[in-house]
Amino acid sequence: MGASSDVPALRRGLAVLRLLATKAGPVTAAAVARELGLPRSTTYHLLGELVAAGFVTHLPEERRYGLGVAAFEVGSAFLRHDPLQRLGRPVLARLARRTGHVAHLGVLHGAETLYVAREKPPRTQTVTDVGVRVSAHLTASGRAVLAHVPAAQVRALFPGRGSFARRTGRGPGDLPGLRALLAGERARGWAVEDGFVTEGFASVAAAVRDHNGSAVAAISTTFRHECADPGCGETWPGQARATTEAAGELSRRIGGAGG
Repeated sequence: MGASSDVPALRRGLAVLRLLATKAGPVTAAAVARELGLPRSTTYHLLGELVAAGFVTHLPEERRYGLGVAAFEVGSAFLRHDPLQRLGRPVLARLARRTGHVAHLGVLHGAETLYVAREKPPRTQTVTDVGVRVSAHLTASGRAVLAHVPAAQVRALFPGRGSFARRTGRGPGDLPGLRALLAGERARGWAVEDGFVTEGFASVAAAVRDHNGSAVAAISTTFRHECADPGCGETWPGQARATTEAAGELSRRIGGAGG
């Protein structure tokens, strides 16, 4: 173990890496110092050490710094370890036992929801399996994430009516309808899907957030619900409470802010 005096330097170095990770491109040392509130001499020392270790790349002609190959390797290893699935499965299992309903973990993959993990109580019917992709505007999981991404990104994913696939005749059919639905779900704190994907089934979902507060996935529960009226307005707050608590738990497990 290193001396305790090394810990503040480590924290500052990690803060530099996190800052660079949020930027669209390389930045100057002055910008790093300003945003982190560090002395310039300290900032240059930290950047120099990170460059030597390969975590930061120095672009001398531009006098800017960006993430290095070592940072990419760490990020790639993180993905190879399937952290969301591994950390999420116990959370899903507890949620399924608590509610008696199927619990899913889904991520946004382009304009689709990709289900990456599932847990279900015994003898419970399920309509969506791991690896299945469904148009994100129809799923509660997809909209739980979409509700927290920039409006321009939503527009890029769903540029016209042809982007809005229909399965049961329910769900948003254009961008204004989707935006209205997302605004309501963002204010409520969870997303609802009532027969949009499969008739006779409904879902509630809540976003999982990373350390930057960004929605990186969603946890959902799916259950039987027969409703002839497409506008019945059920939001299932009791079911949503358990689901949002599970999403908050997974957020904390991956180092994000809990719900």
